[in-house]
Amino acid sequence: MTARALRQPLSLRLASGGFLGLWCLIAAFPIFWITVMSLKAPIDAFSPNPLHVIFGPETVARGQGWSILDMLLGAGVLYATARIAMHWLPLAVRTWTPPGFAALGWLLGSAVLGVGFVVAFFGVLPAVTEVLNPLAGPLGRDVVGATTEHYRTVWIDRGFANNFKNSLIVTTGVVTVSLTVGTLAGYALARAGTALAFWILIAALVFRALPHSVLVAGYLPVFINSAEWLSPILGENAPTLYGKPWAVIAVLVAINQPFTIWMLRSFFQNIPADLDEAARVDGCSHFEAFRRVIMPVMWPGVITTGLFSFLLAYNDFLVTSLLLDASNQTMVPAIAGMFNRETTTTDQVVAVAAAVSITAPLFLLVMVFQRQIVAGLTAGAVKG
Repeated sequence: MTARALRQPLSLRLASGGFLGLWCLIAAFPIFWITVMSLKAPIDAFSPNPLHVIFGPETVARGQGWSILDMLLGAGVLYATARIAMHWLPLAVRTWTPPGFAALGWLLGSAVLGVGFVVAFFGVLPAVTEVLNPLAGPLGRDVVGATTEHYRTVWIDRGFANNFKNSLIVTTGVVTVSLTVGTLAGYALARAGTALAFWILIAALVFRALPHSVLVAGYLPVFINSAEWLSPILGENAPTLYGKPWAVIAVLVAINQPFTIWMLRSFFQNIPADLDEAARVDGCSHFEAFRRVIMPVMWPGVITTGLFSFLLAYNDFLVTSLLLDASNQTMVPAIAGMFNRETTTTDQVVAVAAAVSITAPLFLLVMVFQRQIVAGLTAGAVKG
């Protein structure tokens, strides 16, 4: 029971609840609306009548719709996926992953869950409902217009799968390099306590404040002339980095590394130095103490920082659009290009389906790592 003196007045609770509800509505409505649009025929998706956008009468008339049974089974698949991501997957990773390979276990588990969801929702579920709908009577009749043809068009016909692969390469590279360097540097700076460590942190903060366009302009001549500069070492096979994902990884790591170092340093400062000393007394070197004692305690902070690094690389538009050619574009600039060049309503709905597609990995990450994220964000509020 909360003490009476600590209870919020009713007016404050109503006001805070109202503002929170308004914020959720403003934030969630665009995602909901474009998701609905992406499942409709173009005439319904861009109808001035919002009820036509939601229910899609023209889409149903074309024989493309969902019955009550379809929606119930689809909701069941979504609920089962969420339960697996939040409860079964963490237990499976802890049980089956060998010591020291937790990160690899999380990556493999998340990949298997994502592939399993795609197969179940877009492959198995339509085949099951096609058999059950004729047997379900009124529950099997289409009541809401919906079609996934726009997703098939953008992923298969338009080659959006290649853009997803490029995004995966860039985000994996940025997160791996940022966390590897950031954990070592953050640990060293948290334990140093010298004037040099202070000025290194100040320099990192100033570097982080620079506009991204400045860094891109500075790196651009290096990437363009990379083949000429590397030819004395690699010969005629020296690569040109401009237009390749490795160039984007280098720039995004340079942008993200100061933030990563600052954030991980704050997490390391919340871990008592007594743990280091105890490990050293037991015979560990500095690096062994870091790897065997400190890092297991730091995992929530590392995962939280890795999520922010992932979001920077995943959502970046400026760096990727300037440094990547058309064949190596990531998803965000590719979607921007779709909206700029598509003229027919069908093409515009396909672009909307691509925009909806990039949100799915974000929801999966949050569901899988929600406990570690909460633990990492609240770590600074608890004394070690």
